[in-house]
This record gives sequence, C-alpha cells and structure tokens, in this order.
Amino acid sequence: MKYDLIVVGGGILGTFHAYHALKKNLKVLLVERNSLPQGATVRNFGQVVPSGMDLKWQNFGRESLAIYKELQSLTDLTVRQNGTIYIASNDEEMQLIEELSQINKSNSYESHLLTKNDCLKKFDGLRSDYCKGGLFFPEEITVDSGEMIVKLHKLLVEKFGLIIQYNTTITATQELNGTCTATTGNGDFLEASKIIICGGSEFKTLYPNVFEESDLEVTKLQMLQTKSQGIYTLPSNILTGLTIRRYESFEECASFKSIKSKENPSSFEKKFGVHILFKQGLDGSIIIGDSHEYADAKDIDLLGYDLNMEIDEFMIDEAKKIIDLPTYEIQKRWFGIYSQCKNNDIFEFNPSPNIHIITGIGGKGMTGSAGFSKKNIDLIFNN
Repeated sequence: MKYDLIVVGGGILGTFHAYHALKKNLKVLLVERNSLPQGATVRNFGQVVPSGMDLKWQNFGRESLAIYKELQSLTDLTVRQNGTIYIASNDEEMQLIEELSQINKSNSYESHLLTKNDCLKKFDGLRSDYCKGGLFFPEEITVDSGEMIVKLHKLLVEKFGLIIQYNTTITATQELNGTCTATTGNGDFLEASKIIICGGSEFKTLYPNVFEESDLEVTKLQMLQTKSQGIYTLPSNILTGLTIRRYESFEECASFKSIKSKENPSSFEKKFGVHILFKQGLDGSIIIGDSHEYADAKDIDLLGYDLNMEIDEFMIDEAKKIIDLPTYEIQKRWFGIYSQCKNNDIFEFNPSPNIHIITGIGGKGMTGSAGFSKKNIDLIFNN
C-alpha cells in the first residue's frame, strides 16, 4: 500500500500533522516507536496558553484553541475551558500585566485585569501577602496530556481514517523517483508520496550528521503532583510572578527589559529556570511546576536521569508562599525533556524534496502544534 503521507512520531506535533492531512482526505500512516507516546507530549503541564507566547505563536495557539474545542465536541479529550490567570506579586509584575492587557486589546485577544480582591474571591487559599492583582484569559484550556493523546489517536482512527502502527521503529528513509520509503526495524518497507519526521529520536537516528550540526538543545523540566485536595477546587490554571518574568509575551511589554535588568542573575530560580504554575488534575490533585535545565541535544545525557530534590523542595516552598492548599503531600514527581532551537522557533529541514524533518518545537508543543501543523500541511501539499 502506498500512502499520501507517513508521519514518523506519534506525539502532539506529529499527530496534528496527521490530522490536518486527513482533513484534506489524504491517506495517512502515523508511525510511533512505542506502544504509546512516551516523550514531551505526555510529560508536560497540560496547559494550552497562547497568552504566554510571542505574537506569531500566539496566533498559532489561538487557532489551536479552536481546534481542541472542535475535537472535544466529537469526543471527550479532557479539554476544559477553565482559563488562565497570571498573578502578580509586586508592583513591577502588576505593571507588566497591565501593559500586556493593552497589547491584548490591540491583538483582539480577550483578557481581563482583576484586582487583588477579585483574585482572592476567585481562588480559595490564595495568599493576600502574595497577590497584588491578576490578568485572566478566559478562552484558554487545560488538558490531561497523557490521556488526551491516547483519546485523540483513537478519534482520528475511528472518525477520520488514520492508520497507526505502534511499536514500530523507522531505521531508514529515502526518496527515489518521487516515492519516499521508510524502512522499519523488522525489514518492512512503507511507501508514501511524502514523509514528515516529527520525533527527535528518529531524527537523531535517521540523519545523525544533520542532527549533530543542528542548533537543537534539550530542556529538562521537573514537575510534582499533590495528593487529591478533597473538595477543594482550583477554578483556573494559575501562573505566577516568576512566570510573568519568564514568558515570551511579556518581552513585548515596554517595561520588560528594565525590570529584568534588576533581577539577581545568581538566584536559585535563575540558575534552574524555575517559575511556579498550578493546575488541578481530574482526580482533584494539584500539579505544580516547573524548572528548566539546558544542554545541547547531542549532550542530553549530561542532564542526568535523576530528579534534583533541591529543585522540588524549592518549588514546594515557593508554592506555599502563593496558595494555602489543603495538602502539599506529594504523590508523584517526574521530569520531561523537550527539544528546541537556540536560534529559531522550530527546526525544519528537508533531506530531499518530499522528506521533511519538523521538530524542536520546545515548550510551544501543546499550545502551538495544532495551529502550526495546519499551516505546515498547507505548505507541504502546496495548498
């Protein structure tokens, strides 16, 4: 059988490339090396937050919001439109959220400035000595990443005709006379008009020289999950002062550079890229994160495979300064690793005219993949 498109890598970026190709009535095969996706797609915070991105990716993210909501109408993908709030802890952060609010108005992206009292009424346990005010984005959503990708695969198979091969490793790809061939680990040959490679591991294996010369770096993030909070409800995702000082969207604010210049470059949060986020899981637990440690992609082993407990304890201590939760007893700790480019917003390379490597979307994956993939499939299929 010859496919119109083979997508290598069943994470969020590969899956949405497959989805938009299916929407063009193309015959699509998705190849995933594991029984289910194991990488950054299932090891992230599960927030779709266009509000945190620069204008280009905010537009992709806003399109992603519409796509997630459309798919949620077909089946339960764990999508909850509970919104995102940025809580400012001091006057500098208040200035930044006020400036971003004005930028949002220019971009016609809905947001609402909230007073300190508004925030304290909305969020039980939010500490009065931390909160100065907030900026709320009502359109933004939460997903439970691991469950969502499994349900999305199932939906695309049953309602859109996607063909998936799990537990299949691609060991070689080539293009000859306009036909692309992917060779599997057990010696099968899969043929297609085009191949898109979205998995970082596959990229490293299939094109080691290109990989070595790329500007990809990897980021290791640590996250924690409390035990169930009982009847306690967190009505929205909470992003905090350290997030305001980190996310790309705030770099567009007039005061950002001067405020950042006053920060202590040797602080613990700077060293490990910590900013504090809260999200409630379907089981009533609260997920807290996260941190950022960097290495060149070819040196990924330097990041290690252990959790840095000093980072975890710092995040818990900081979280306790922000919200008094019923319990901070931790039931689960983990880290995720994603790849990103040092100099570009995503890595794109064509080894041949109809074989495309698309990876390194970094922390934008859950938010930006659906919208970006739509544009990219249009380009690849010249439509």
